[in-house]
Amino acid sequence: MSFRRSLVFSASFFFLLFHGAFSFYLPGVAPQDFQKGDQLQVKVNKLTSTKTQLPYTYYSLPYCKPGKILDSAENLGEVLRGDRIENSQYVFKMREPQMCNIVCKLKLDAQSAKEFKEKIDDEYRVNMILDNLPLVVPIKRPDQDSTVYQLGFHVGLKGQYSGSKDEKYFIHNHLAFIVKYHRDLLTESARIVGFEVKPFSVKHEYDGNWSENTRLTTCDPHAKHTVVNSNTPQEVEENKEIIFTYDVEFEESDVKWASRWDAYLLMNDDQIHWFSIVNSLMIVLFLSGMVAMIMLRTLYRDISKYNELETQEEAQEETGWKLVHGDVFRPPNNSDLLCVYVGTGVQFFFMILVTMIFAVLGFLSPSNRGGLMTAMLLLWVFMGIFAGYASSRLYKMFKGSEWKSIALRTATLFPATVCAVFFVLNALIWGEKSSGAVPFGTMFALIFLWFGISVPLVFVGGYVGFKKPAIENPVKTNKIPRQIPEQAWYMNPVFSVLIGGILPFGAVFIELFFILTSIWLNQFYYIFGFLFLVFAILIVTCAEITIVLCYFQLCSEDYLWWWRSYLTSGSSALYLFLYATFYFFTKLEITKFVSAVLYFGYMLIVSYAFFVVTGTIGFYACFWFTRLIYSSVKID
Repeated sequence: MSFRRSLVFSASFFFLLFHGAFSFYLPGVAPQDFQKGDQLQVKVNKLTSTKTQLPYTYYSLPYCKPGKILDSAENLGEVLRGDRIENSQYVFKMREPQMCNIVCKLKLDAQSAKEFKEKIDDEYRVNMILDNLPLVVPIKRPDQDSTVYQLGFHVGLKGQYSGSKDEKYFIHNHLAFIVKYHRDLLTESARIVGFEVKPFSVKHEYDGNWSENTRLTTCDPHAKHTVVNSNTPQEVEENKEIIFTYDVEFEESDVKWASRWDAYLLMNDDQIHWFSIVNSLMIVLFLSGMVAMIMLRTLYRDISKYNELETQEEAQEETGWKLVHGDVFRPPNNSDLLCVYVGTGVQFFFMILVTMIFAVLGFLSPSNRGGLMTAMLLLWVFMGIFAGYASSRLYKMFKGSEWKSIALRTATLFPATVCAVFFVLNALIWGEKSSGAVPFGTMFALIFLWFGISVPLVFVGGYVGFKKPAIENPVKTNKIPRQIPEQAWYMNPVFSVLIGGILPFGAVFIELFFILTSIWLNQFYYIFGFLFLVFAILIVTCAEITIVLCYFQLCSEDYLWWWRSYLTSGSSALYLFLYATFYFFTKLEITKFVSAVLYFGYMLIVSYAFFVVTGTIGFYACFWFTRLIYSSVKID
């Protein structure tokens, strides 16, 4: 998965971690100038497949290896994504075209042939990097005069010889690279602005015995004979010889270095995003109208009427939400757990908010691989202080005294649940020998971030929150709980909670499609401006739907609103998971059992996080609303 996937205790650990997450310059603002003849080192990244979602290192296949394989420096996010960036035997010289360069010759044994065939079956793609730009295959759209770019090229393909029905496997062993550059007319230096490839499968031939100076007859730079098609493809079979070759051309481009990522991030469906925003705004306007009607008309009338009641007879005839004033702020069942979940939701909310702000400002460019995941992880850790503060403030309002217990549960409940799922998924990935498996060193770093930083910060926040004066309720709570009258069928807790989640999910589901596509189909997602708008709309929608349903509940003389307010907007996570299930069966071609378990495991974690965030938003909206209305009426 595009979520998929060491480090030491010391100051240098934090320095490297932060340097990976937030470089000291804006990502993509440190261009490299190349003079003619300068060496260009192509790096290889993981092999990826949308059919299996299991990344593998490039050298897990028997490709040509350099004398010594060197890992590039990685940040935490890259490791978690499964990126493994290594050096390769593809070396160019700036602005010096090369033709038919021989990389190496391999003779396949049974195991090598089997490995190549498996990767071709699963439609694995090879990813490479030059000057921090990923390799792309340009594809012309027949219906439009435009080009789309696919990340990486396929390991090979399956096909049949003409006149035969037997399916054969063919490998892409000749790569025609195109390096696009933008030249500075004053200094003659150039900057790389594009890295493209056209892969071919060619059965290379040569005369005589193989040596270092062997010239190919199928691809000869001296005779200007180059590869232009795959009419005589290279078959993958045991004992077959495969010769890997490449060409490289250099093309001058008008694209400036600052705009070189535009082609990768080109969104051809802006209209759909605007449609998503308009659709969400319609929901918000509808809910805002209902809230305004409740606030301005119903509540104003109710409060005026209640405040004018003078006689005992009139007081006895009261109906509606004022009747439950003596019970509305009674602490709920499992109030400790509610405090923990509210604190966790606050932690998530601030993490998402700050991440969005960084992303909108351009700090989390795709050129900074793993930056988004590293930033989210670090922000989650440091936002623990808000989690501790929020949970202990609520806990003290419920007359609790063991703030350390609440702080500990807030610091461990959600991460422990996620860790349990994550360990199971990681074990499955280890079993598949995938590079997506998190190494023990990184696992140790994650545990250290949790227990070494996050947990202490939650305790600091808890201490500060508990030392503050308790939140005073606007009305007193009766000693004996009031009996709740029988409710209408539509006020049934399960029914109203499930209804409450539909609108928040409806506000985000179109954008959710693009997010799922970017994660599971290996595409870039960089429209954080749209996402920020959708997030703002989600906050408003969660708040408003909870307030509306809370008002109806109180009018029915049901004062058990604490947990219901959390679950009402939080139930949108159930619809998110159901939509993820629908997406799995309609958009993905995953066939492996392990891959399916990974997908649903990760989507379960995402849905759980979504539940915590939306539930907390709904809870605080309802908390504000009840305090507002009960502080506005005169209670004898």
